[in-house]
This record gives sequence, structure tokens and C-alpha cells, in this order.
Amino acid sequence: MHAFLKIGLPWAISLGLVFYLGLNLGLKHGNSSSGFHNKQPNRELANLQINDQESIRKSSQEAGLKYIKSPAMPPNLQRILQGGDIVERLGAYLDAVRSMDSTNIKQVIQAFEELPKGYGRHLEMKLLMRSWANFDPVAALAYASSSLDANSERRFGISEALAGWAVKDANAAIVWAEANHPANDKGNNPLLVGIIKGLMETDLQAANRLFLSLPTGSARSQSSSILAERFAGEGPTAAIQWTENFPKEDTKMREKILGQIGAKLAKQDLESTANWVKSMPLEPGTFRILDNVIDQWISSDPAKVASWIGQLPDDARKKHAFSELTGKWARIDPVSTAKWLNNLPSSSLLDPAVATFANGIKEKDPEGAIEWAQSITDPKLRDQMMQNAINTWEQTDPEKAKLWRENNAR
Repeated sequence: MHAFLKIGLPWAISLGLVFYLGLNLGLKHGNSSSGFHNKQPNRELANLQINDQESIRKSSQEAGLKYIKSPAMPPNLQRILQGGDIVERLGAYLDAVRSMDSTNIKQVIQAFEELPKGYGRHLEMKLLMRSWANFDPVAALAYASSSLDANSERRFGISEALAGWAVKDANAAIVWAEANHPANDKGNNPLLVGIIKGLMETDLQAANRLFLSLPTGSARSQSSSILAERFAGEGPTAAIQWTENFPKEDTKMREKILGQIGAKLAKQDLESTANWVKSMPLEPGTFRILDNVIDQWISSDPAKVASWIGQLPDDARKKHAFSELTGKWARIDPVSTAKWLNNLPSSSLLDPAVATFANGIKEKDPEGAIEWAQSITDPKLRDQMMQNAINTWEQTDPEKAKLWRENNAR
């Protein structure tokens, strides 16, 4: 019992911390083939030695940071890190990260490096970089630049160190990122993504201003994704206001942001998202939000979705939404979809929906697909869909297809 209170209880608390931090910390990281990890690390940073305490203290002072002294790693944690099972080591590692400073950083790094390399230790790396950035971000960045695996870890480690630095001192982090820009210019700087991620934890509007200042490129695109996630978490009102205030001149990025926010809000608050897309000005991103609403709604009540589409304010929205609904509904229940379409009068608004339905059934029922295609009002689209169905029929049953052609002079 005594041993449990000394080691087991702290470990259990620490393990809970793993999941909490895993949910609340982190950056979406895609393929780490991004430009900056292929560059040679800044020479000054590469020369920093992790086991040289004076060097670490000096780098902290040069960065304008206050040196923080914390208790040394307890002896029992040192013993567990050197042995014990994986659960004990993980709990001990968390306690070590929480108590780390310049006096025990070498031990914490050693514990981290004993973990298998690659994506499997990203949570542990995140904790290491964030804790290290609290008292010496420059040394943390030096380690990430020179010691982490370039193919799977370096980009993520640098981004987390910068995020942790931005929480404490965003201006200093930005100065460092600009001075160490991998492309050596003021253009598309991937280092700023980590700063935006950290900055939005303390000042969301400041993070958004930095995002808006970025030029078109991968850094702006990555930043839009993490900001969309955060603004969506603030609720529909904040998220919608953020998208509506985004500059209309950047049409591609605006469409992407509308799609990102639409996807997240449709899952969180379908009714608010449906009302938003119904009343918002018509633009390319509108159709992406329509797709998100229908995708979330279709499984519960497709007939209600159809009724809602009929209330949309313009033909462009209706035309797109009818086609989207037909494609999704037909995969779930083609019979009900056909009955619904049969009850609607033929019109140019329904042409894309009928074409979608005909295209969806042509493999199993090519003759039925031809009949549906014949009801399309647009002559060009009608001929195209009929020919597609006939071509498919010739692959599955060439004799019947040939007979149909002869009887219909096609």
C-alpha cells in the first residue's frame, strides 16, 4: 500500500494527464516532407549542447526568458525510467517532464530517446517540447532541429516547441521564426504555423491576425485548418462570424474555410448550419456547406432533407442540393429515391439529380438507367447519360444492348 501511494497513485494521476493533454494539445501534422526539415539547422542552434548547462542558461537569457528552477527528478522516477513495464515508464516520464529544468534535462531527453522512434511517440514529444519551451525554447528548437528524425518527427517537434514558446512570448517566437525561415525570405514560412497554434491558446484574435498576414501557400493553408477547428469549438456564432469576415478576395482560401467550418458545424449543430447555408450569400463555398448539411442529415430523415431543399432561396442552391441528395439517398435506399423523383415534375432543376440517379443504377439496371435518362430536359445531358448507360449495358449484356439499339435506332 505504501509503495502504491508513492509510485502507483502519482502514476495514475499522470496517466490521466496523458489523455487530457492529448485532447487539448497538439497540431495536425501531415506528411513531414515539408521544406524546412530538409534544410541544415541553424549553425548557432546546432552548436548548442544539451548537456552543457551553462550553454542552456545562456541561450535562455539571450532569448529574453526568465530562468525557471524546479525540483530535480525524484530518485524513484529515475529508477522506474531505467526499468519497469511500459505503463510505469510512461507514468514516470510524465512526472519527469513536469519536473524538468536545465538541471535534469539530460535525463528527461534520455528517457524520451529510449522510446521507439516515429509517430508512436508524438504525444511524449509534444509534452517534452512544450515543457522545455517553458524555460528554454531556443535549446528545445536546437534539439528538434538536429536530433529528431527528419522523416517523421522534426517538423512536429519544431512546431510544438514554437507553440509552447508562443504561449509564453509570441513576439520572441515570431522573431526567431523570421530569422530562421527555411526559405530565408519573408514569404511562405511554415514555422509560423506552430506559433499560430500556440498563440490561439491565449489570444485567438491575435492568432487570426497573424494568419491573415500570411501569404498564399502551405503555411496559410495549414493554419486555416487549426483555426477552423478552434473557432468551431467556440460555437456556431463565433465560427460563422470568423468565416464571414475572411477576405472575399482570396476566393480559394475562403471556399476552403467555408467547407472546413461547414463540416465541423454540421456535426455539432445541424439546425444552425442548415439555417446559415440557407440565408448566406451565394458563393462557391455555399455548395460545400450544402454538401455537409445533407451528408449529416441524410441518414436520419432524407424526406425531410428533400422538403428543406425545396425551401432554399434560389435555383442554384436547389439544383446542387437535389443532385447531392439523390446521389447519397440512392446509395441508402434507391427505391425510395426513385419514388421521390417520380413524384416531382420534370424540370431543369432536377436534371442533375436525375442524371446522378441514372448514373448510379446503370451497372445493375442499365435499361432502367436509360429510361431515367430519357426524362432529362436538357438535350445534351440527356444524350450523354443515355449513351453512358448503353455503353455500360454493352459491357454486361451485349446482346440485349444491341437489340435495344436496333429497336430504338441508336
